[in-house]
Amino acid sequence: MKKTFFIAMAMCGLLFFSCKENKEEKDVAQAETVQSTDFDYNVETFGDVKVLRYQIPGWDKLTLKEQKLVYYLTQAGLAGRDIMWDQNYRHNLTIRKALENIYTNYKGDKTTEEWKNFEIYLKRVWFSNGIHHHYSNDKLKPDFSSEYLKQLLTDTNTTLEGEAFDVIFNDKDSKKVNQAKGVDNVLQSAVNFYGPDVTNKDVENFYSKMKSPDPNKPLSFGLNSKLVKENGQLKELVYKSGGLYGSAIDKIVEWLEKAQEVAENKAQGDALGLLIKYYKTGDLQTWDDYNVAWTGATEGNIDYINSFIEVYNDPLGYRGSYETIIQINDFDMSEKMSVISGNAQWFEDNSPLMDEHKKKNVVGVTYKVVNVAGEAGDSSPSTPIGVNLPNANWIRAAVGSKSVSLGNIIDSYNNAGNTGRLKEFVNDSTELELEEKYGQLADKLHTALHEVIGHASGQLNPGVGETKETLKTYASTLEEGRADLVGLYYLYSPKLQELGLVDDWKKVGMAAYDGYIRNGLMTQLIRLNLGDDVEEAHMRNRQWVSAWVFEKGKADNVIEKITRDGKTYYNINDYEKLHELFGQLLRETQRIKSEGDYAAVEHLVETYGVKVDQNLHKEILERNKQFTSAPYSGFVNPVLVPKMDDNGEIESFTIEQPKTFAEQMLFYAKNYSNLPAIN
Repeated sequence: MKKTFFIAMAMCGLLFFSCKENKEEKDVAQAETVQSTDFDYNVETFGDVKVLRYQIPGWDKLTLKEQKLVYYLTQAGLAGRDIMWDQNYRHNLTIRKALENIYTNYKGDKTTEEWKNFEIYLKRVWFSNGIHHHYSNDKLKPDFSSEYLKQLLTDTNTTLEGEAFDVIFNDKDSKKVNQAKGVDNVLQSAVNFYGPDVTNKDVENFYSKMKSPDPNKPLSFGLNSKLVKENGQLKELVYKSGGLYGSAIDKIVEWLEKAQEVAENKAQGDALGLLIKYYKTGDLQTWDDYNVAWTGATEGNIDYINSFIEVYNDPLGYRGSYETIIQINDFDMSEKMSVISGNAQWFEDNSPLMDEHKKKNVVGVTYKVVNVAGEAGDSSPSTPIGVNLPNANWIRAAVGSKSVSLGNIIDSYNNAGNTGRLKEFVNDSTELELEEKYGQLADKLHTALHEVIGHASGQLNPGVGETKETLKTYASTLEEGRADLVGLYYLYSPKLQELGLVDDWKKVGMAAYDGYIRNGLMTQLIRLNLGDDVEEAHMRNRQWVSAWVFEKGKADNVIEKITRDGKTYYNINDYEKLHELFGQLLRETQRIKSEGDYAAVEHLVETYGVKVDQNLHKEILERNKQFTSAPYSGFVNPVLVPKMDDNGEIESFTIEQPKTFAEQMLFYAKNYSNLPAIN
C-alpha cells in the first residue's frame, strides 16, 4: 500500500491456509486508473477474460548465478504444468492435445463464425487449465456444434472420441468443484482427485483412521495423492517419482537439482534438497520438514513456491493443486512494509478475540514485496497477487510463515487499466471521493493485514482437530472470512497512522468499509449467472461477512439499503458501530475455528453466504451491461532465454515477451508436455 507507501496487495486464497485471491475479485467496481508507460501490458481479450503481460523489475541487478537460479526454478515449475491439467479433470489432457492439434494443423476456412468460436473455446480452455471455468467451476460451453468439431477432427486427422468427446457438449461433469449443501460433494465434483465411485463418507472414513506420529504436528494426509477404489478397497495413488505423475515429477526434480547447485545460501539449498526428497518419496513427514526449512530460509534475493499446495479444488479440502511462483525480492518495498509484520504481536494482543484464542507468541511472520519471474500450474494464467504459506497450523504457530505481495503483477493490473463501474454502484459523491482518493491504499492495506496478521492470528483449542476435519467443506471460506475480518477490524484504527502507513486512518477505514460492503452485497454478483448460488470460497466469505453485519446492524441503521430511481445502493451511516460489528464477527469466527464448531459455521455460511437475492442480482446484471471490459484477467509469462558459451554453459539471458496468448500456450505444449493422457 502506501503511506504513503505503495504496498502491494497480497492475495489470499486459502491460505493457511495459504491465502490466495485474484486482484479483480476485490475491485470489480474500481475507478479507472491508467498510468502512462511504453510497455504494452495488454495481450488480448476473449470471452470473459483479458490476458496481460508483466515485466520483471530487478532482473538486471541479479548476478548470473542468481539468474540461473531463477531460470532453473522457472523450468522446474513449467515441467509440472500438465499435472494441474490432469488434476482439474480426468479428460483435460486428452481434450487439450486434440484441440491443439486441430488449431495447429487445420488448413480450412478460418474466417467462419464457427472457427472463430472454436478459437475462443480453446483459449478459454487454456486459460482455465481445462474445460471448467477457472473461477465459477462451471463447465465451459462451446459456441460450435459437435458436428463441426467432428469435421475438424477429420480434416486434421485428430482422434477425440468416447466420453472425452461427448463431455464437451453434454451435461456430464458439469461442475469441477461442487460445494453445495446436501449432496455428495466428492461424487458431484468433476475434479480428478478421487476415483469415480469414491464418496464423501469414503474419504472421511479413510482419513479418520490415519494418525500422525506426533498429534501436535499433524501430517497433511491426502495432500499429494489421488484416492481411488481398487476391488472395493480404498487406496491412495501418491504423486511422486515412480508413482502418479512420476514422468512429470522426474522432470521437476531434474531442474530442482540444478537449482540446488546454485542456491544463494545453505538454508535455501537445504530446503531445496528436502523438496527434492519429497518429490522422490511422496513422504508427508518430509513435506513438513521441507516447510519448516523453507519458512526459515528468509535470506537472499530469490524465493519460490513449488508443489501441491492449495486445497480449494478439493471439495473436502485434503488434496493440493500443483502450482509454482518464482520470486525476486523487492528490498526497498519490503523494508517499508516490514512495519506490519514487525507489529504482529501488538495486533494479536489488541484483537477482540477471546483471551484463550489469542497467540501468546506470534512468531516468524515475514512479509515481502516480490516481483514474479514465472508461474505455472494453479497460479497461471490466473494468478494470485499475494500468498501466505505454509498451510499447516502447527508450523505457522511454532515456526512462522511467509507472506508475499506480487508487486509487478499488481503494477500490471494497475497499468492495464480498470473498468469504470465505480460511479454506477457508489451511493453518493462522498463515497465516490473516498474511493478515488483512498480506495487503492485501503485495498492494499487490507490485503496485507489479511495475509500477514489475519492468517497468523488465533489458535486452536487443545485437542481440536484440523479445520478440514472439523469444519469440512466450510473450512476455506471460514478461514478467508476470518482473515478478512482481521483486516477490516484494524483498517479502522489509529494504529495505522501511528505506524506511518496512512495519513488519515478514518478516511482510509471508511473507504475500505464502503468498498467491502459494496462488493460483498452487490458488485461481486457480476460474476454469477442469474439463479446461481454463491459457491467460490472467497465470494462466499465476502457475502456472509457483509450480510451478517448488515442484518445485525439493522436496529441501529448501521448500513442502510437505499432504492433510488429503481437502483439499489448501500450506505454506511455509522462506521464506528460497523467497526464493532466486524469485531464481534471476528470473535465468533475465531471461536468457531478454535472449537471446531461445525453447526455454527454451517449456519453462518448457509444463512448469509450462499443464497442470492434474485431481484437484486437481476438488477446488478442489468446495470453492468453497459460495461464491456472482461471481468477476469490473467497473464502470459515472460520467457527467459539462456545464451550459451562455446562450452555449452549459460553465459547470459534475454527476456522475451509472448506476442499472443496462443503463442505461449503452444510453446508450452511443445516443450513441457510431460504427462500422457491419464484417465
